[in-house]
Amino acid sequence: MTIALQWHKSSYSDDSGGHCVEVARRPYQAPVHIRDSKNPTGPTLTVDPRTWSAFLGYATR
Repeated sequence: MTIALQWHKSSYSDDSGGHCVEVARRPYQAPVHIRDSKNPTGPTLTVDPRTWSAFLGYATR
């Protein structure tokens, strides 16, 4: 049984076609999936939750 990912768009994205990133996780400690919301059927990047957390810490400095 496959459970569909629930994608969440970045709060910095808008509907005017700007740079949009979406992220999905299932369950809490599963890998983090990242994609370009303008190309939802395109490739995704999958990273370990610790890697995602480190990236967010760096990006929010």
